[in-house]
Amino acid sequence: MHFPSADGRTELTAYLFTPAGAGPHPAVVMLHGRAGPYSSRINGDCTRIGPALPSPCDASTLSQRHQAWAAYWIERGYLALLVDSYGPRGVAHGFGRHTHGALERAEVNELTVRPLDAEGALAWLAPRSDVNPARILLQGWSNGASTALNVMQRQASRLGGTAPSFAGAMVFYPGCGPQALLSSTPELDRPVQVLLGAADQEVSPQRCLRVLRQAIPMRRNSSPVVTLYPGATHDFDDPGRPRQAIPANRQARADALARLGPWADQVPPATLP
Repeated sequence: MHFPSADGRTELTAYLFTPAGAGPHPAVVMLHGRAGPYSSRINGDCTRIGPALPSPCDASTLSQRHQAWAAYWIERGYLALLVDSYGPRGVAHGFGRHTHGALERAEVNELTVRPLDAEGALAWLAPRSDVNPARILLQGWSNGASTALNVMQRQASRLGGTAPSFAGAMVFYPGCGPQALLSSTPELDRPVQVLLGAADQEVSPQRCLRVLRQAIPMRRNSSPVVTLYPGATHDFDDPGRPRQAIPANRQARADALARLGPWADQVPPATLP
């Protein structure tokens, strides 16, 4: 799928996974992390700028994690939309560890750029006849998780606006420092689940715990629900063998799978404009 980012100039690539039936279905917008949406085993230039240009990357070359979560949502009757923020901007395979300050990465940052991609996805999804616009949720990993928190912060700051809103968010191991989040005291007006690994080697779960304890709930039941998994690492939900060889990661992934579907089913619908 291709649609515009809310930045007004970037044509995004996205992958749409639909459940059986005509709907309208609840939906989840998925935001990849710093490594991008594609499998690291894929060689070649996955950059795609515009729908007519060829690329070796498609839905079959997405990472195991993104394919697994898309399958999880459609099995539960949700439509899933994975947004590629990097390919259309020439960095489809993402960035390595410890590159947060790199100029190229800053140009696709989670503060001012990627939130507009999520909002563009929401604007594209909400009018579809197969989507329930009041039950669109957001899910993000790492850099995409920080983006998701920033989207929810932006949304809370425009209470009563005319744009569609996300009903809630599911946030996996975000960065929570000043380069990652819009505020060290985020305001939230919708339910948010935050899942952290206590042994995360890329971001600080302790910093996230401090920040999220200071979150300002703007509505009832909008305080973030934070789960800290002892011994779990960054990417604990990646179904690949290296991550799942760690017992704590297996336990954390199993809990996330058991927890999030039922939670999403119970999230109150967003107020439609």
